[in-house]
Amino acid sequence: MSGARRREEPPHAQQHTVANGGAAGRGSVWGKALRSDSAWHDKDEFLDVIYWFRQIIAVILGIIWGVVPLKGFVGIAVFCLINAGVLYLYFSSFQQIDEEEYGGTWELTKEGFMTSFALFLVVWIIFYTAIHYD
Repeated sequence: MSGARRREEPPHAQQHTVANGGAAGRGSVWGKALRSDSAWHDKDEFLDVIYWFRQIIAVILGIIWGVVPLKGFVGIAVFCLINAGVLYLYFSSFQQIDEEEYGGTWELTKEGFMTSFALFLVVWIIFYTAIHYD
């Protein structure tokens, strides 16, 4: 099976894959993620981008919330709104994908949300405790 696949790929693609340690496609995913209106042929790639963008947002907001002594429900509610809002704008306006291909807007909005929420809480608590705890 792998021999048949090798015959289908152009020879320069094989050399490029080997030269990069087998990571030829790694840069292209983030390149597509940062370009507007990219074509996503692999749905899992786009869902991975959504997941990792959420994690990045969670760390950034957790640090900000910890440095600015934000407490309670307001901090959690604002995080949820920013997290969901930024990702919604990303996939609906910036990438302009068809949400129905991925199971609807709700499926994309909740992709990786709980793990990013947990990461946000951990970072927020660590920074708040380290800076403001007596």
